[in-house]
Amino acid sequence: MTISYHWLHDYLPVRIDPERLSNILTSIGLEVESLHLYEEVPGNLGGLITGKVLACDPHPNADKLKVTQVDTGSGDPLQIVCGASNVAKGQAVVVALPGVTIHPVKGEPLTLKVTKIRGVESHGMLCAEDEIGWGESHAGIMVLPENTVPGTPLAQLLEPYTDWVYEIGLTPNRMDAMSHLGTARDVCAYLTHHEGKPHTIKSPFTGDFKPDDQSQPIAVNVENTDACRRYSGVSLKGLQFGPAPKWMRDRLKAIGVRPISNIVDITNYILHETGQPLHAFDRAHLKGGKIIVKNLPEGTPFTTLDGKERKLSAEDLMICDAEGGVCIAGVYGGLDSGVSDQTKDIFLESAWFDPATIRKTSFRHGLRTDAALRFEKGVDISNTKVVLQRAAQLIKEVANGKISSNVIDIYPKIPAPVVVTLDYSYLHKLSGKAYPKTTAADILKALGFKVEQETGNSITVAVPTSKTDIRLPADLVEEIMRIDGLDNIEIPAGITITPAVEADRAVAALKEKAAGFLVGLGFNEIMTNSISNSAWYGGYDDKVALLNSLSSELDVMRPSMLETGLEVLAYNLNRKNLSLKMFEFGKTYGHDREGKGKTPFRENDHLCLYLTGAAGEDTWHHKATPVDLYYAKGATEALLKLCGIAATGQAAGEAGAGTGIVYLHNGHPVARTSQVPAKTADRFGIRQPVFFVDIDWGQVTALYNRQPVKYREVARFPSVQRDLAMVMDEGIAYDRIKAAAFGGKLKKLRSVDLFDVFRSDKIGAGKKSVALAFTFQDEEKTLTDKEIDAMMQQLAQTFSKELGAEVRK
Repeated sequence: MTISYHWLHDYLPVRIDPERLSNILTSIGLEVESLHLYEEVPGNLGGLITGKVLACDPHPNADKLKVTQVDTGSGDPLQIVCGASNVAKGQAVVVALPGVTIHPVKGEPLTLKVTKIRGVESHGMLCAEDEIGWGESHAGIMVLPENTVPGTPLAQLLEPYTDWVYEIGLTPNRMDAMSHLGTARDVCAYLTHHEGKPHTIKSPFTGDFKPDDQSQPIAVNVENTDACRRYSGVSLKGLQFGPAPKWMRDRLKAIGVRPISNIVDITNYILHETGQPLHAFDRAHLKGGKIIVKNLPEGTPFTTLDGKERKLSAEDLMICDAEGGVCIAGVYGGLDSGVSDQTKDIFLESAWFDPATIRKTSFRHGLRTDAALRFEKGVDISNTKVVLQRAAQLIKEVANGKISSNVIDIYPKIPAPVVVTLDYSYLHKLSGKAYPKTTAADILKALGFKVEQETGNSITVAVPTSKTDIRLPADLVEEIMRIDGLDNIEIPAGITITPAVEADRAVAALKEKAAGFLVGLGFNEIMTNSISNSAWYGGYDDKVALLNSLSSELDVMRPSMLETGLEVLAYNLNRKNLSLKMFEFGKTYGHDREGKGKTPFRENDHLCLYLTGAAGEDTWHHKATPVDLYYAKGATEALLKLCGIAATGQAAGEAGAGTGIVYLHNGHPVARTSQVPAKTADRFGIRQPVFFVDIDWGQVTALYNRQPVKYREVARFPSVQRDLAMVMDEGIAYDRIKAAAFGGKLKKLRSVDLFDVFRSDKIGAGKKSVALAFTFQDEEKTLTDKEIDAMMQQLAQTFSKELGAEVRK
């Protein structure tokens, strides 16, 4: 939320300097994320002065240039070369002297200096509107009133608007502060409490509303009173369409709102002043002189202000005339009913719409408007009429019209106020501070709460309709604490706690162990959002869609972690961070459509690795090698080994994750290692190879917990290594060789390692020579050559029989 310093002070009873106001806002829970100076004109016309042209002669070396003598009020006239066609003797002009920086509408700031133009020295510049940022015109230099005194600072003459602007990180529950008036109420409550005397806002509601005539009454019928609990409206006629006053345009521009026209600007002004959205209808386009608030049939076409035709849901609340819809209530206007420069008469609407209804409609149609954002958080239902009256008076004043009807106010079910009782003992327990009873009551009164009952132990208050988030005693505690100041909570000298017994410590320890191992390998941990974009998961039929999504791009719970990881890789690669090794612990989600589980949804834990670029850094004696499938394979196997999981790998293809290796434990997959298909990576703008490891962390932790810790004494006898080279078919994978070696049940065989692969026409087409190193060890004695030779002979026979391999002599 954006707040203007000068605008806010329209409602504050005292002046507060910008820095102190920033501290106050942060203290009361309206955290100021930034405070910056707003200038209507960049540079605020600094250094620019006025001058008078004493002489204007043709340039001796250029037909389109003039050489002028300009009085700047500082003594001798200055010689300035000017190319404007309208420059003439006797004019009052804008002068930029050497050393002054000007800020043109287009282009970069420019600092002037004495220059020679076609051989004639120029000591400054005569400026056009767009050259100093004051306007768009470049037809010629700015000509000021004749009586302008030379040397007058231009900022003093034109008075460009400046302001301090606060960017506030407003929490979603604070709709009551989502306006200048609401923010001023909180500031006044703070001042009342901390300065010990009442401070009340200067209300913009005068209470002297009076219609000029009754020439344009309009009939209003609210059919859906649940979705529209209050509807107010009034007619105005004879309006003169045009720009809003400069003071209003300045304030809107300061908070980032683009001025459009007087009527539209007033509705925007009122929105940011009070938090109440308004909507103006061109009365000439309201058929039958009626307004009907209702729902239309499913699939009804409706064209909105942006020219798009939308199919309505039966749940969308609509503002209709006698013939059909004219506005999606609380969200967006219709194309035919909006005000334009031809509008003379309007019907002005101020209403309360159900937050849940507006939010669903807003997301359903992708229309996230300022009005919808406020209605979905809950506007103050007591404000609709008084805000409407203020807006009507402003429009009458600015657009020279007349109020042509009484205010229509349909409010069939006035809700009883929410009443909350706060025990002082609970206030002390939750806040940690012993507030005096009078202090708590005074703060609540200053915030607009009405005290219903006070006892020695508690206070009962009626909640203002503006505070839609207050429902529990804890909410009152929060209100008291933030106005008093969280910094005023004393830190106790001692704290008493009961030690907790941590469950599943082994699982947490394993996670830390795996994370530490990966960090040691040069990986960085990332954390991505489990809520993702459904467009990334076209091949998944079990996606879990969100019923109330945060946005159109965050609408499903991710069924795979690959895509969110690729998004992080793409972000880094686009910033020239080309070598990346990342890991993430996270969850994926799916919809169990067969209904076999306890719930229709499932949630799985994963540990995923993402690799691309080089495996390390170049050094003076070693050039970094790129990561590949084998590097990813090594990291996967090391991780599984670290977790005590005995898994065998085999080649496999996985939809969406490329062809790679799947690791099985007792026939069940526990991990997959693969190269990401180029087509998948390209969707994220990634043009270099990416490798992905997906470990079923839930299964790994379950196996880890069931596996007893074993200790084996360090071997006292030496191991022996022997090599064997064999010729075999090209298609035989290393996994088959390893499985065959250990399938012979040689108890003294400890490891098999591949150290060479050789291919040549000399060994035959479709053949390869594989060299393996075998390690043997006996824990009870030293192995003899005879025993080792026997085992090697058995291995050779096994490879020959099962793989058709021929031992090379």
